Amino acid sequence: MEFLPKALGTRPRLAVEVRSEGVVAARAEDAAGLLVAVSRADLAAGAVVPGLKAGNVTDKAAVTAAVRSALDSVAGRGTGAGRVAGRDVTVVVPDAAVRVLLLDFDSLPGKIVEALPVVRFRLKKLLPFEVEDAVVSYQVMSSAKGAVHVVAVAIPREVLKEYEGVVTAAGYMPGSVLPSTLAALAGLGIESSGTDSSGQSATLLVNAGAHQVTTAIVRGDVLLLHRALEMAETSATAVHAGFEEYDRVDAEATMQAGLLSGAAGVHASEVAQAVSVAAAYFEDTLSASPELLHATGTTGAEALHAMLAAHGMEGLRVREMMDPAMLAAGAATSSVPRGWLAGVKGALTS
Repeated sequence: MEFLPKALGTRPRLAVEVRSEGVVAARAEDAAGLLVAVSRADLAAGAVVPGLKAGNVTDKAAVTAAVRSALDSVAGRGTGAGRVAGRDVTVVVPDAAVRVLLLDFDSLPGKIVEALPVVRFRLKKLLPFEVEDAVVSYQVMSSAKGAVHVVAVAIPREVLKEYEGVVTAAGYMPGSVLPSTLAALAGLGIESSGTDSSGQSATLLVNAGAHQVTTAIVRGDVLLLHRALEMAETSATAVHAGFEEYDRVDAEATMQAGLLSGAAGVHASEVAQAVSVAAAYFEDTLSASPELLHATGTTGAEALHAMLAAHGMEGLRVREMMDPAMLAAGAATSSVPRGWLAGVKGALTS
């Protein structure tokens, strides 16, 4: 099972992301990853509860139905030209269901069959679950004499089976599996957040949803930071309630008003704190202040900007990572906010 991006030539043309707030699916026709069809299906609160223990999918029937609805909408029906040959799908799972770790080695065998046991051994003391019960993948980000930088991804086997299970039950075949933020980063084709002292560009990304916020920094092909934090239960519940209002009233107004008051204000505080820590790490590591924040996830750029402004972080510009140019003519739909699409876009980009 693959956990890190690979060339579209060996990956499916369909992708689906399962989040606690809902399911989103997309289709691309070539290595550019231009989305030619997108679809979304909502989930009731509690149907998916991301975590590192079995029980992520608490309502298999509802989640299976949502996955089937979203994928059927983008895959096409019948035998017409719009139908995708085969039913293989890249699956994007919540960050809370996996562990992403940055590891340094003095050296690492060049063959995967020899290197993977070395990576697994290193993970033994770093994971909050037994590495023997996990599926592990890794990717070398950079290598020089005496220094090999690796990103490793691990997911409990039983948790992986749950997400693969709803895709299989929906009538599709799960192929590659990607964590949400790593999937989004695979689709980078955006303005950088700033440059370091050597002139290299770097990107600061925030993936915020109802239950978790992940911050990431990437410079070139090297991931410098991946930090995932779970939200307090009360704030997560309030935020999910805000998402359920999406189709009934103006989304941005509702989210900006709701996320900054009551229990949801805890959510805003946690997100702002996570961004503050990531911005400080950006400055300390790259000797430059980030000027631009790229937003992905179900919170949305405008709501995220409102959260940060309410907590005194007005200097950062916030922009949706998913640019309208990444959608083919006719693929855009008001029922699928751009923030939801960054993961499936990256999953479909070579």
